[in-house]
Amino acid sequence: MRVLSSPADVSTATPDPLARWAAQALLPGRGGAAWAHGDAVAVLAPALFRFDRLVLTGPAADVSTLLRAHVRPDVRPVVATAVADELDWPVHGTFGWMERSGGLDPDPGVRWLSEGEDDDVEALLRKANPDSWVRPREPGPVRWAGLHVDDALVAVAADAWPSPDVGFIAGVATHPDHRGRSLSTKVCSFVASALLAGHGTCGLMVDRSNAAAIAVYRRLGFAYRSVTALRDPAHT
Repeated sequence: MRVLSSPADVSTATPDPLARWAAQALLPGRGGAAWAHGDAVAVLAPALFRFDRLVLTGPAADVSTLLRAHVRPDVRPVVATAVADELDWPVHGTFGWMERSGGLDPDPGVRWLSEGEDDDVEALLRKANPDSWVRPREPGPVRWAGLHVDDALVAVAADAWPSPDVGFIAGVATHPDHRGRSLSTKVCSFVASALLAGHGTCGLMVDRSNAAAIAVYRRLGFAYRSVTALRDPAHT
């Protein structure tokens, strides 16, 4: 087992965008750690997308060794669902990770919002996505993009928790009165275009039962991968 000391080390050890996204925890002051064993990589990422996560990638046998060596109380291990199916480990839940690389033309009519518009973003989230895991003035979002109709903010998405070579979209919301007009597609296209230009790869997490959101992201070229969060057997 060897220690990986930087996001670049993780990118060298695995092409997996989910692990490379988690590797932002190895930046100075983030408190993360990472290891490789065989063909597997594990990244311990504190406070990443609301949880302390241990992101693991690779074949089940090697993942199992890293998991047993580095699982901690109150840390949520995340593995590919196909790997989770091979592990004798309790499951917390399954969701989707979506990713794409390359370039994407931005949709017109969307712009980056100023900090002075944070109250508008918050009001829209309360109306359209009250369970959003990212909000203005909280850790995570770097900037928000928004689309206006008649000077009213009706759709938003955030550039949040970026790693050096994987951007991340979160906080997507469209006002209920304006749904069905492809506004989420427009705002996500704008954010994804910027993140792909800046990082080369873009990812996001999605509820596996949210078929409408998954369809939006697929239209933008994102591929879906099923991932599973595990429980610590000592704290089930």
